[in-house]
Amino acid sequence: MPARTALIYSNDFDRFSYGDDHPFKIQRFILAFELMRAYGLMELPNVKILDCPRAAEEALLTFHAPDYLDRLREFSESDDARADFRYGLGDLDNPVFRGLYDWARLGAGGTIEAARLVAEEGYDIAFNLAGGWHHAHRAKASGFSYLNDAVVAINLLLEKGLRVAYLDIDAHHGDGVQEAFYDTDRVLTISIHESGMYFFPGTGFEGETGTGAGTGYSVNIPLVAHADDALFMKAFDEVAFPLLAAYNPDVLVTQLGADTFRTDPLTRLEVTTHSYTYILRKLKALGIPWVAVGGGGYNLVNVARAWTLAWGVMNGVELPPRLPDSFVSIIGRLGYPNRMLLDAMHWAQEDDRNQALDAVERSIAVIRKTIFPVIIGSYGETSGE
Repeated sequence: MPARTALIYSNDFDRFSYGDDHPFKIQRFILAFELMRAYGLMELPNVKILDCPRAAEEALLTFHAPDYLDRLREFSESDDARADFRYGLGDLDNPVFRGLYDWARLGAGGTIEAARLVAEEGYDIAFNLAGGWHHAHRAKASGFSYLNDAVVAINLLLEKGLRVAYLDIDAHHGDGVQEAFYDTDRVLTISIHESGMYFFPGTGFEGETGTGAGTGYSVNIPLVAHADDALFMKAFDEVAFPLLAAYNPDVLVTQLGADTFRTDPLTRLEVTTHSYTYILRKLKALGIPWVAVGGGGYNLVNVARAWTLAWGVMNGVELPPRLPDSFVSIIGRLGYPNRMLLDAMHWAQEDDRNQALDAVERSIAVIRKTIFPVIIGSYGETSGE
């Protein structure tokens, strides 16, 4: 039976802008939606397209500090240039603009709604394109993120007595989500990302494994520059997938950033649609109720292709490898020459790849020693003799 799925989207997205010179472009959500529509993915019989509701402040307060929300609201209501670096507001990464709080509540509300649909209404999968703000902290904006939608949505799931696994495949470490659940065993957080050694946010190393009851429930696989498709799949297959299967959560929450792609302007990984789609198919095969959110990605067409592929996988649809002519026409006017939905599997240059392979094998060895006994030892045991 086809999965019952929901896509969360809003026609209000284009009301907001981080600024012409900012690398984050809200237009990417519109392009992703247009590509899904061009492939006919909106008319499938088990699909619902639902509007993003604004997050209620009561939900936001399950993670965020009241004084931080007050400052977001205050700054959101003015056109004046404002900054408050104590809260991470007004710098180059996290600009202040009219409607800022409304924009942030829109993304957070979509993820809360996705979690509600899965937990309360029996949806198999719900995907909020405008989610994935994994850098936001309790009282500080960071990395283009003002409200941490995943944390707030996971808190909703925890209130219902559910155990959650959070997988983050964005090029940047999901530091805000890890921080929120660092001391609990009710959320397993796994992040596969470019190493923080010389890369924002400077966290996400193998030794960050949790504290107290959460020891062993924070998992990080830092990849060095030039890690390619094969190494991305290796990290997933040898660490993330067995841990997810052993933990067997009630709900899977995934952040599906597309800034791992080799043509992304801000990152140095060398991933393509090949490994990205491979991971999505294996997640779907787990059969766990699934809340998916967007994330990073600063080449607009990469984002549109990645999230369209994700939506296709979620709905069991194999998409033609060439982009539809109508979409090619749209992106052509924006200066993008892309013609293909799918990329061939990519291998990095030999010297770069060997260094990246050595690094990921070292990480896997550490995780097998520190994390596997906790997760697989606890949840992977069979009963009986």
